[in-house]
Amino acid sequence: VQLVESGGGLVHAGGSLRLSCVASRLSWDYYAVAWFRQAPGKEREGLSCISRKDGSIYFRDSVKGRFTISRDTVKNTVYLQMDNLRPEDSAVYYCASSWNNCQSEELWYDTWGQGTQVTVSS
Repeated sequence: VQLVESGGGLVHAGGSLRLSCVASRLSWDYYAVAWFRQAPGKEREGLSCISRKDGSIYFRDSVKGRFTISRDTVKNTVYLQMDNLRPEDSAVYYCASSWNNCQSEELWYDTWGQGTQVTVSS
């Protein structure tokens, strides 16, 4: 499995971005794909996950109602639509895959993308 993220950038507070995670050689029937982020000086935190068994899950109250995870199995891509962005959303965003159900802790994920930077200005 290989994962490649894209879609990060600089946006003003209140703006939107859509991140993409293209997954190669991943079986959607068995894998979960999650989005994490890591801000400078902070630990990486799980945001959301999607799998055939779990559907869509959001781990953080701070992103519920603002972020939406989805997938296109034809394009082998998982998306994270981020609306009403806040300066505290600034971080490097990663997608990761797991041969397990959706979990919020990064130790369950064995393949990671390279990350994409999101910066939200106030």
